[in-house]
This record gives sequence, C-alpha cells and structure tokens, in this order.
Amino acid sequence: MSSVLSFFFRSLPLPRVLVSLLLGFVSSNALLAEDPFEKRTFSGADGHSLSYRLLSPPNLAAGQKYPLVVFLHGAGERGNNNESQLQHCVRDFAKPENLEKYPCFVLAPQCESRFRWCEVDWGDPKPHLTPKEPSVPTGLLLSLLAEFTKQPAVDTDRLYITGLSMGGFGTWDMITRNPGMFAAAAPICGGADVSAAPSLANLPIWVFHGGADGVVKTVRSHLMIEALKAAGSKTVKYSEYPGVGHGSWRNAFAEPEFFTWMFAQKRGLAAPQ
Repeated sequence: MSSVLSFFFRSLPLPRVLVSLLLGFVSSNALLAEDPFEKRTFSGADGHSLSYRLLSPPNLAAGQKYPLVVFLHGAGERGNNNESQLQHCVRDFAKPENLEKYPCFVLAPQCESRFRWCEVDWGDPKPHLTPKEPSVPTGLLLSLLAEFTKQPAVDTDRLYITGLSMGGFGTWDMITRNPGMFAAAAPICGGADVSAAPSLANLPIWVFHGGADGVVKTVRSHLMIEALKAAGSKTVKYSEYPGVGHGSWRNAFAEPEFFTWMFAQKRGLAAPQ
C-alpha cells in the first residue's frame, strides 16, 4: 500500500517538498496504525481506571492456549498517556523473531504519576515490609488479570511477570501477594520483602541488577537472593553487571537466554535453570 501511495503522490503536479511532507505523514500514520500494542482501559469497581497496552499473538488459533506476560514499567514512565510504558524493553516481545518463536499475550499497564506499583521507599538499602494492601494501580492490575485470564486462549499455567526499577519492586510485590499465580518472574533492579522468601522458594525467578546502581541499591537484590537460597530455592538465578548503573534492564533483555528461560517455565513444573 505504501508503495502505491508513493507512486500516486509523486505522479501529482505538486511541489517536491509537499510530496515529501505527504509521504511522511502517511508513513507515520501507517506506523501508528500498525502498532501491535493495542490501547485499552480497565475500569475498577472503585471508580479508578488503569490504562494498558495489549500485545496479542498473531493468527490466534482456535483451541490453542498462549502464555501471558505482565510488564511493569519504571517511575519515569508513569502518567496517563498510555504510551510511556512502552519506552523500555517491552517492545522486544513484539519483534518478529520473538513473536514467531514465542507467540504470547503481553499486558503492559501504566501507573499514574501519583501512585507506585508498591508504595515503599525505593532508595532505602534495607528490605521493606510488604504493605498490608496493594497500591491502587496494583489492585487494579490484579482485578484486570482476574478478568483477562478467564479467556480460553490464555494459558494460566504460563503467566510470567517482569518489571524494571519501580516495576522491579512491583514484580516482587505481585509474586509476594500471589505466590502461586505466576510460572516465572524476572525483577530488574528492584527490591523485595525478604520475609516472603519461603513462599517463593519454588518459583523460577531470574533477578537482575547493575553493580553500580545508585538509585536502587544493588544490596536490595543481594538480600533477597540470600533469603531465597536460605529458604531452599533451587530455581533462583542472579545476574549482576559490574559497572552498570540503574539502567540494567538493557543488559537483562539482551541476555541470550532471557526469552528461552522465561517461556520454558510452566506453573508447577520448573524448567532447568
């Protein structure tokens, strides 16, 4: 279609600059129209709403079940534009080579600026205690997941969660509150409640952190890894990147085995770590 439009515009008796502008406008709008992450909004019972983007498997096959990945963004991507949460890493799931090999649903909610996925102090080097109640956006996310996973195409034994920075805290919070829900978790530069380790000892978890992170101290991941191992976990992995600051999500998603490891996990049947 774009080549046909290009020929059409170039055949018109228009100034070259105008033709270029028209082609640029058409191309940019075509890209927007083809965005595989559909914009959606979930309305909660309490009057709050949660904006999210949804990637669906191409060519959904009748009777087939697909994994679902939850992606939690960081603090810098908060807002209500339903765009910013796609800034880091999550689009890797939509790359043709990944979507062909690992067709899945990806749910990427956006946290409003006034909230956090987990209402704790990110800069504190000491472990936090899990708040009694989930934050407003996390509560909405849990309600959304309860509804979304009723679809017959969703494989509820292959629910995965990953998140970076604030989303790393959110990832730990989600699996702490729901230790039997997910098949695997990949928290990136986050922090956790170490007292939750015994309930997570059998969950495949791959933890990532930059060795020079000055925003969320690297010790936050160290403490949780130690707690999980003390609880007997044989399914936890840890990757630390020497000299890397807070942006370790780039390193995490560049790990050659990241997607292979994640999609190999199934609830109740951990794949080799």
